[in-house]
Amino acid sequence: MKRKLLATAALAACALTGTAHAQVSDNVVKIGVLSDMSGPYSDIGGPGSVVAAKMAVEDYIKATKSTLKVEIVSADHQNKPDVGSNIARQWYDTDKVDMITDVPTSSVGLAIAQITKDKNKAHVNTGSATADLTGKACNANVVHFLYDTWMLANGTGKAIVKNGGTSWFFLTADYAFGHALERDTEAVVLKNGGKVVGKVRTPFPTQDFSSFLLQAQASKAKIIGLANAGGDTINSIKQASEFGIVKGGQNLAGMLVFLPDVHALGLDKAQGLLLTETFYWDLNDQTRAWSKRFAALHGGKMPSSDHAGVYAGVLHYLKAVDAAKTDDGSKVVAKMKELPTDDVLFGKGSVRADGRKIHPAYLFEVKKPSESKGPYDYYKVAATIPANEAFRPLNEGDCPLVKK
Repeated sequence: MKRKLLATAALAACALTGTAHAQVSDNVVKIGVLSDMSGPYSDIGGPGSVVAAKMAVEDYIKATKSTLKVEIVSADHQNKPDVGSNIARQWYDTDKVDMITDVPTSSVGLAIAQITKDKNKAHVNTGSATADLTGKACNANVVHFLYDTWMLANGTGKAIVKNGGTSWFFLTADYAFGHALERDTEAVVLKNGGKVVGKVRTPFPTQDFSSFLLQAQASKAKIIGLANAGGDTINSIKQASEFGIVKGGQNLAGMLVFLPDVHALGLDKAQGLLLTETFYWDLNDQTRAWSKRFAALHGGKMPSSDHAGVYAGVLHYLKAVDAAKTDDGSKVVAKMKELPTDDVLFGKGSVRADGRKIHPAYLFEVKKPSESKGPYDYYKVAATIPANEAFRPLNEGDCPLVKK
């Protein structure tokens, strides 16, 4: 069985011999990359996240001469909370996994966060979008590292409304992530003087968006907000093109779009899209150098922001394990919050009391085909959102860890 094989196989092992840390259980730090390995989010996370985690371990040990022994295992959660939960329990109880990372699909991420708390392990989430991970569902064993629905809404949504996109219709993936993204974006639209004229919930995942797009087209909304991701976003944009929706005067807002999505769509269909991300391979010399290393290990594919988040998150986790001299979950996460973050992909940052990792975000515009110099040369920076503005204010999330 594919899931069982992936759940039990060590896909990568990186170790440096030396004196073991006295307080590290079993003398091994074991990291589990739990992702969508074959479904709609597999290009965003999937096998590329395993590559990124492996690079982080190798780079950390080489740079610090750490004596930690680290192993990486991987599994496919199939975007199902029950499947992900079963894998997490087996990893934590039987396979002695200390930390789980990645976890796209917010319903799975929320389940893993609770199990991680119950087992006193650590969860460095880079793949789930729901801002509830640092809000009402926050706990002392979780760090939300990369992005969230509040950031996406206040980046893309706010910019579009201010540029005249004042009436919205939402196509929303019918699970925790889609609901949270619709909720947070609608709040921003209304706050900035716009209105929501309709919304429809779409099965996740689905191949056929025709009936939903026809409803959006009939609404006459200026903006059709795509509160979905991965394969669903790609399919809805492709089918919208077939219906001539953009040519008819309406615009699409991809509320969560990743570089692999744009690559799959092609610039002819994706050009002009505004989107918010916290990483792009071509931002600076350091991101370019790392991304070229990654691509050489991943079939020539440039990294998604999720891959970058896994790399940076694993680096900071290992730094915290070394500093705390233990792999006890809550103690390591507390140390991750205490230590400043600093890596070649996101620069200097911090982890707040609610577990939210803070760094700048970028509003990107997808280039026209004539502007691109070649594969993966897809974005131009429309605006930089400073770290202190990119994420929800600490006192507004209702996280029980935050003192009122």
